[in-house]
Amino acid sequence: METKELIKKVRRIEIKTRGLSQQVFSGQYHSTFKGRGMAFSEVREYQPGDEIRTIDWNVTARFNHPYVKVFQEERELNVMLLIDISNSQSFGSSQQDKRELITELAAVLSFSAGMNNDKIGAILFSDKIEKYIAPKKGRKHILHIISELLNFEPKSKGTDISHVLRFFDNVIKKRSIVFLVSDFIDRNFEDSLKITNRKHDVVALRVYDPREATMPDIGLVPFKDAETEKIIWINTSSSYNRKTYENKFRADEKYLDDVFVKSKVDHIKLATGQDYIKQLVSMFKNHDKIR
Repeated sequence: METKELIKKVRRIEIKTRGLSQQVFSGQYHSTFKGRGMAFSEVREYQPGDEIRTIDWNVTARFNHPYVKVFQEERELNVMLLIDISNSQSFGSSQQDKRELITELAAVLSFSAGMNNDKIGAILFSDKIEKYIAPKKGRKHILHIISELLNFEPKSKGTDISHVLRFFDNVIKKRSIVFLVSDFIDRNFEDSLKITNRKHDVVALRVYDPREATMPDIGLVPFKDAETEKIIWINTSSSYNRKTYENKFRADEKYLDDVFVKSKVDHIKLATGQDYIKQLVSMFKNHDKIR
């Protein structure tokens, strides 16, 4: 992508998602993802009712008058985006493909984290670690993440969620909020997800295109697997083939729902071309109940 075109696209996404981030932030992000620890704030004079254990004895001795330590909730968090950029993300309707939706979601979450004064980082993955962006603050850093999502060309085509979770666990030691954004065309990642969720706070955002749920009746058609590039011809006019396709989609959904429930990971499903803000706000609202 040409530099001028990339800058224009980044700017358009910033304008759109900054406004959407305001909606998310003013709704639930701030109250849902708050600091887990307490940080020292200041020393003030002792007042009736203060706990004796908060007395700062060094300051008290210096001024010959009781002073107490004041603590405040530690607000700053690490927010990490684990973003699937495998070939299957290129699928979508004429309005929006899955990668475009993922880029918007990443931007909304990044700006929401920025409004909360949190650090934001990202790991772009396929069946390999494609790029690691260390957590930082600031608009310039967020725009860098967005531009990478728009312009990055993955070296591999498949999806390996266990691999990215293991990599994340190795490089990020501080407890973090983790948004795992993918279409989850993968299997056997439940154990890795459980391990990561014990150390961190993981939220799964599953993206899909509504056309993936049903097979249209359009005759004999070649279907290409985006990740394996294998092509098979299917008679879509066969009611049996259409029913088998729909049953597989529902079975995949049930499998993923079971994995997230067993792993105690909060999750939502977001469709291309549709409004996702209400779903995000609703998920944040219920998130503390799950944790």
